Amino acid sequence: MEMKFDFIHHVYFWLHQPENEEAQAAMLKGLQLLSTVPNIQQFHIGVPADTNREVIETSYHFSWLAVFNNKEAEEIYQHHPIHVMFIDNCKHLWSKVVVYDSVKP
Repeated sequence: MEMKFDFIHHVYFWLHQPENEEAQAAMLKGLQLLSTVPNIQQFHIGVPADTNREVIETSYHFSWLAVFNNKEAEEIYQHHPIHVMFIDNCKHLWSKVVVYDSVKP
């Protein structure tokens, strides 16, 4: 079934200290708080699956998927105080972030 929402925001995080359990817990807690931004329609917090094929990227440590009704809703999310607080509180945990935004063709 095709998703009815128009904007997908998928973020991959690489942690400075991926083996540090406190860093992992802090990142997970931050993402869980981020999921409370009101205009998010659906979300998923993930870690790499135990799959092994040449085309699969598994070097990241956390993924964050947020689904929005449209681009305008995602823009509101970008400036929402919870999102700003997440960045302020967690940016010291990651060494790299890659964002993939997509819309329906």
